[in-house]
Amino acid sequence: MDFEVVTADITTLEADAIVNAANNRMRGGGGVDGAIHRAAGRGLLRECEERFPRGLATGDAGWTTGHDLPARWVIHVVGPVYDGRGGNRGQLVSCYANALAVGEALMEQHGLEQITIAFPLVSAGVYGWPKDDAVEAQVRTLAETPTRVTRSVLCAFDRRTAGLLEAAVQRVSRGG
Repeated sequence: MDFEVVTADITTLEADAIVNAANNRMRGGGGVDGAIHRAAGRGLLRECEERFPRGLATGDAGWTTGHDLPARWVIHVVGPVYDGRGGNRGQLVSCYANALAVGEALMEQHGLEQITIAFPLVSAGVYGWPKDDAVEAQVRTLAETPTRVTRSVLCAFDRRTAGLLEAAVQRVSRGG
């Protein structure tokens, strides 16, 4: 899989799919989730209510259409709240692995040979996950999970996070 690190607003990216760091209720919220819901328009909330009447469990993923976004789809993942010691890191890793699985399902369902998915840094905002560990979980999981997803865009909101992501991608590509 190819990686690209960008500093951008994920709602402006023209990827096939963008990943939403959602909450369990799937009804919009703060951070990335709120930004995606605002940019996508009211249709996204209606689709979430229909597709996920009970929401999603932490670590799970599901998809909706992109509505008013440049992306065709939104892959929603529910990241864990940091527990103070990283004991629930497996749920964070699951977000990325499950997002890749949803990407593959979209490829199959729509007869696509390739797909680009843009990922924010899940759980590193209001959920309190330490940024260094969140970056490592993201990059390692995306690099080490067998997938047919062809390209991952790692979307950072600021230059410092982009630098952490770039360093992690270099480490993983060197086998470190």
